[in-house]
Amino acid sequence: MNEPLPDDTVAGHLQELRRGTVVLACLARLERPDYGYALLESLDAAGILVDANTLYPLLRRLEKQRLLTSEWNTDEARPRKFYRTSAAGAELAERLLAEWRRLDDAVTALAAAETASSQAADQAADSAEPASDTAPADPESVDPAERTER
Repeated sequence: MNEPLPDDTVAGHLQELRRGTVVLACLARLERPDYGYALLESLDAAGILVDANTLYPLLRRLEKQRLLTSEWNTDEARPRKFYRTSAAGAELAERLLAEWRRLDDAVTALAAAETASSQAADQAADSAEPASDTAPADPESVDPAERTER
């Protein structure tokens, strides 16, 4: 029997899986300008959990790469830096989303093929005919023309 995977192994692989999706999620979400904390909340509401200590450096990096633009809003009592996806960021988001969909289709097809293969093997094992030299459990269930003395 297989031993369960250690929690830290699972957590590490889930983190790797999510890492690139956060960039795509930010670029897609910031088509409409917003400030960091509101972005954090909207990502969380969408089921994309990101720590603030991860998000803010990511926003600065994407801005430095010219994938986001920003401007300060000082109209309210508390100044806030609003981010928006740039034209280059929108182009990258489109390409990342196309690749995401391609990978999703590929993994889905692989998983479906494996499931179908496994089910076919199970069905073949279940439907294997018994050997011809075995007698039926109830001799009365055999056609009288086929009965032979044993």
